[in-house]
Order: sequence, then C-alpha cells, then structure tokens
Amino acid sequence: LLLTINRFSDITKYRTDICPEEQFLQISTKKIPKGTNFSPHKHNKLERTTDITQEAWIVLEGRIRATFWDIDDSIIKETVLTAGDCAVVYRAGHSFEVLDDETVLYEVKNGPYYGVDRDKTMIKTKKDFK
Repeated sequence: LLLTINRFSDITKYRTDICPEEQFLQISTKKIPKGTNFSPHKHNKLERTTDITQEAWIVLEGRIRATFWDIDDSIIKETVLTAGDCAVVYRAGHSFEVLDDETVLYEVKNGPYYGVDRDKTMIKTKKDFK
C-alpha cells in the first residue's frame, strides 16, 4: 500500500480507520455528536520498530495539488486536496504545491526525524532535466 486519500465528504457517523492497522500512522474519522465523551486514558509505553517515515497532510483551509510516485518513481496519481481532506503517504513518493494563499494544514509524521540526508531520497522530475 502506497497511500490513502480521504476526502472530507467521505467522513460518516461511523468510525472509519483510513489507515490499515499494520501501518505506522493510524488515522480514523468519525462525525461525533454533541455530548459524546471519551473516557480519560493514556497510552502504554511500547517498543515499536519502524523502517520508514510515513506522513499525513490534513488540509484545514485552502487547496494543495498533490502528486504521488510509485516505488519506481513513475507518477501514479495527481489530485487537489481541499479543506477537510487528508492524504496519508505510507511508501509513495510525493510532492505538494500550495494553490491558495494562507493555506492551513497539519503535517504529521512518525519520528524521530534524522534530517534530510538520512530521511529523504529526492525524485528526479521532468523539471530537473530542463
């Protein structure tokens, strides 16, 4: 699995896990009615092993053009993310272009972050060859 795109319009009153449980990032959606309570809790310390950085972009305002690459560096999807949309990148290459001024988003990654040199491999695009 390379990526998941969840549109704001896909969110229902039922909990939907948009990330498979074996992935490092876990994101769920649900429309929650007024008066709903979640019992106080904390999460247990557990040793986990990750071998890749996964990333989610959740657009709050504005629009972003997202391009995604397969593991062979070929483009597999281009789309525009709008307010309420979420893109979760498990293993796909990706780039994002902000289309509107004052676009607001959350960017979420599993850590720790080791810097660009260790954490990223740049993908050569047609722009790189002009």
